[in-house]
Amino acid sequence: MDMQPTGVTPPPAPRTLQAMQLPPVMMRDIMLKTMFRKNTEQVSELAKAICLPVPVTQQLVDQGRDQRLIEATGTMHATSSNEMGYQLTDLGKARAEDALKQSEYFGAMPVPLDVYREQIKRQSIRDITITRKKLTDAMGHLILPDELLDHLGPAVGSGRSILMYGPPGNGKSSISNGIRDALGDKIYIPRAIEYAGQVITVYDPIVHSAAEEMVDDPNSLRRTSNRFDTRYVLCDRPTVITGGELSLSMLDLVYNPTARTYQAPLQLKSTGGVFIVDDLGRQEEPPQALVNRWIVPLEENKDILALQSGEKFEVPFDTLVIFSTNFHPNEIFDKAALRRIFFKIKIDGPNQEDFLKIFALVARKKKMPLDEAALVHLLKKKYPTIDNIYANYQPVFLIDQMISICEFEGIPYQMSPELIDRAWANMFVKEEKIVH
Repeated sequence: MDMQPTGVTPPPAPRTLQAMQLPPVMMRDIMLKTMFRKNTEQVSELAKAICLPVPVTQQLVDQGRDQRLIEATGTMHATSSNEMGYQLTDLGKARAEDALKQSEYFGAMPVPLDVYREQIKRQSIRDITITRKKLTDAMGHLILPDELLDHLGPAVGSGRSILMYGPPGNGKSSISNGIRDALGDKIYIPRAIEYAGQVITVYDPIVHSAAEEMVDDPNSLRRTSNRFDTRYVLCDRPTVITGGELSLSMLDLVYNPTARTYQAPLQLKSTGGVFIVDDLGRQEEPPQALVNRWIVPLEENKDILALQSGEKFEVPFDTLVIFSTNFHPNEIFDKAALRRIFFKIKIDGPNQEDFLKIFALVARKKKMPLDEAALVHLLKKKYPTIDNIYANYQPVFLIDQMISICEFEGIPYQMSPELIDRAWANMFVKEEKIVH
């Protein structure tokens, strides 16, 4: 089963220890810690655990034997094509325990940052092509004016930053999700990367949805494991969605003092994908401060991160950033910040004609018969009280309310001026003083 996506070149599997470009002591220690923690005895098991090809793992094991850290158990395992068994010597166990005190990290070998940079180039978000059809298919459940797609398509295709603004309740979040769905292809995410001898974990099951793993059949003539570097996981292009909870500290490396490893910040996890800042203006930090934090990455396609020691280093920034806000951009940004955001797209509420289209569509989907008197009442009596301002969320809200009332009263689904009044009352809260 070939799970390789079309278009994205897979990371080549390392053929030798030199090709790994990692500090030899680090590789040795990760192997010892993995054998110690997982109790692996065979090279094929160990290779799977540290995500390296069997020949490279064998080289590591042989080095460990030369250093008296590993010994052969002298037992052949009948179950697996007569593989030799290995175990840690007392010296090896002591070294593994010592290494665990320095860092709890074991398992997949990290990918050096410079090697990862090359893979980012092979799968850049700036190289994707988004066609009108892809975008329309992904947004199929939304009723959007054609001119909105005219603006949105080129913006997404450029892989640059987008600011969507406009009144609440008109689907800015749904459009962001539609953009994510339109990307559609898969890329390779490293389980962990290495910089200056430090391990930074990147793959995160919450952010990254992994494709099915390829399992090698040892009896098959066509082995698949060497076709790409298994230190990476094949995933959908990632999407990180943050809202009012976003703070500047979430964009820094997270150090785990117990494990003595780092976790990649959100924007690094979203490399090759989309980072959505929803509800900009609702965070504790002012929007200007948040956008200032993105300015260098957006302009220079690189981000600066800092280790515990204070040492700063550059990581690639290859992400489509979508800001979405209910405020007018001029209220929350200065001119310099606005200039940095490539595309500004206003998402307005529907006009009356589109509102009716959406209303009829939702009603049909929810099996709610339309009633002329109810609609006339809604448009002539209700909407004038809010200056005839329509929003995309309202049809769903009103119809769901009427359905709940019908179910409660035990009557067939129907709409009437009276039911419209009851549904409308729940959509807006009356401005009134509550006496304490």
